[in-house]
Amino acid sequence: MNEINYNPDVLTCLANLSSDEVFTPPEVVNEILDMLPNTLWSDTNVKFLDPCSKSGVFLREIVKRLNEGLKNKIPDLNERINHIFTKQVFGIATTELTSLISRRTLYCSKYANGKYAVVDCFLDEQGNVSYQRMEHTWKNNSCIYCGASEGVLNRSDELENYAYQFIHSDNQEIKKMRFDVIVGNPPYQLNVGVEKKNYAVMIFQKFVETAIALQPRYVSMIIPSRWFTGGRGLDDFRDSMLNDKRLKEIVDYADSRECFEGVDVAGGAMYFLWDKNYGGDCTYTYIERGERTTAVRDLAKREVFNRSPNADKIVDKIVAKSTNFLSAKVSAQTPFGFVSNFWDKDTPFSGDVCVVTSKGNTFTPKVNVKSNHSLINKYKVVVTKATSEHAGQSSKDGTRKVLAKILLLEPNQICSQTYLVIDSFESRKDAESCVRYLKTKFCRFLLLQAISSQDLSRDKFCFVPDEIYHSKPNDADLYAYYELDTDDIELIEKSIKPIEN
Repeated sequence: MNEINYNPDVLTCLANLSSDEVFTPPEVVNEILDMLPNTLWSDTNVKFLDPCSKSGVFLREIVKRLNEGLKNKIPDLNERINHIFTKQVFGIATTELTSLISRRTLYCSKYANGKYAVVDCFLDEQGNVSYQRMEHTWKNNSCIYCGASEGVLNRSDELENYAYQFIHSDNQEIKKMRFDVIVGNPPYQLNVGVEKKNYAVMIFQKFVETAIALQPRYVSMIIPSRWFTGGRGLDDFRDSMLNDKRLKEIVDYADSRECFEGVDVAGGAMYFLWDKNYGGDCTYTYIERGERTTAVRDLAKREVFNRSPNADKIVDKIVAKSTNFLSAKVSAQTPFGFVSNFWDKDTPFSGDVCVVTSKGNTFTPKVNVKSNHSLINKYKVVVTKATSEHAGQSSKDGTRKVLAKILLLEPNQICSQTYLVIDSFESRKDAESCVRYLKTKFCRFLLLQAISSQDLSRDKFCFVPDEIYHSKPNDADLYAYYELDTDDIELIEKSIKPIEN
């Protein structure tokens, strides 16, 4: 494109729309495009679609590659550029604003038929980068397509309603065009509440599912890595992806800031290549603190996918020797029926049982306890539901604490939704042994392998064995019992912060 005086690259300087709508750096876009076969760039018939264009960088980089690859087949530059822009490269913008940005990036003009556009054969302003305002379809106050809240996003035409065209239509026109390659960086989530009731639903998976349903030859998108462990509406998507043998390649960043400079996507970020004609194990690359580890992996080996190949080897050793895991004992969220900020206004200091909450300790009559009555008179070990790092990034030295707070509750002490009950005991000695076990780096490392969001739940303890912690509550004994080698121990020790007793 240098031959036609293409504009300087300003896309590395754009501020992100939000942490959920992130502009993709050009170098990352090219890493994604590098996964596609080189033969595509010299094929005059291949059609590319970015269904979630924001800055237009995917489209621009595709055009640059096609312009170079088609030189021999279409020697005339003007003819070649017109062919690429009109026959091969298409985009659907996420908003009206991003449609203008994308056209400015792609055509050097916010209007495809503008005076300064680098292509001279479009008759309308949109060209092949379209934006059509869609409307949510409401049912029971939520959109049937994306789950958005009617109270939040049922807006007038003057305001953006974030009803993305690609996932809010039957895509009949797109189906007729039969795209060969669908690439992009979709919006990650939509807020469906306000103020303290703020809650977000994941929507990135809907773009991936819609793209795959169109059956192109290739799909490649960059999305949050949190789908690996499901939850928050991602369980079906996780199962589908982990069992899809057409998922040929994955590049996974433990820290999204290594991929998107300065952008912290909880749980990391990843991009993938889905190949319609592939059927085998996935070439998986894990990147953590600049270190890349690549392995060919069966993604469906376990229900929860362990992202680090080296950590997965440790999990293999644990699973081979253990039959019982803490996930079978940990309570559900809200173990006794009290919300996080519960406070009994009637008997705050004189009730039957003490409730440990996010606001402090309060008292309430036993009759108010809604579940797990059998645990009231036992010793209980509880941990905060929110992880120490809130599923964010490690410390500067690369270590994580994982568990924010571990408490031993006496008989007649219970807890609010702020905490999960790990186990209960008749004796204080056994409860103290459990506390020591949870403080081990071994235990917290295994817990970390299933975490991809801020909140813990019982299923996140699926790799943490429970049958031996009474007798072996220290790291040295645990390493020896599970026959961990020097590399295994080094990985655990450099990943997890110590907890002082």
